[in-house]
Amino acid sequence: MSLIELVLVAVGLSMDAFSVAICKGLALRSVKPRHMFLVGLWFGGFQALMPLIGYLVGGRFAAQIARYDHWIILILLCLIGGNMIREAITGPDKPEETDAALSFLPMLLLALATSIDALAVGITFAFLEVHILPAVALIGAVTFLLSAAGVKIGSLFGLRYQAKAEICGGVILILLGVKILLEHLGVL
Repeated sequence: MSLIELVLVAVGLSMDAFSVAICKGLALRSVKPRHMFLVGLWFGGFQALMPLIGYLVGGRFAAQIARYDHWIILILLCLIGGNMIREAITGPDKPEETDAALSFLPMLLLALATSIDALAVGITFAFLEVHILPAVALIGAVTFLLSAAGVKIGSLFGLRYQAKAEICGGVILILLGVKILLEHLGVL
């Protein structure tokens, strides 16, 4: 996987966290740098941790299903991306927490909820034999930066761009899955 592809994955994965960070920024009365840092740390940390866990779990099964890995990658990325697009259009299944609480439990739950898709991407990384440590570092850093910025953006602009960011992230993941399949099939 090239650096450009990895950056696109990182941006795509960070869109859920970015959207929730916008909500946090909207809910905060006065955004301070520590708020931005805290939200970025929670979301960036979990977006880095979950693909690592997925990679370690997926690595155990990669050899057994190598003949079908490109189809699995396509399905996983399309499901993740499609779900992101669906939620952007119809709204999430459950209303997201938008209060200003930055305490442990609310942030833990939000960080877990926004990083579940990163777990599945980590499994695909095992199939693709991606160098996992630089990959998770990049995903974590991109998510940290976008989440911190999302808090500030939310305080300035509100929910205006949340759905567009979710759709963009979903499309990126779907296109990446199609590209991987086409490469494996020798089309690209």
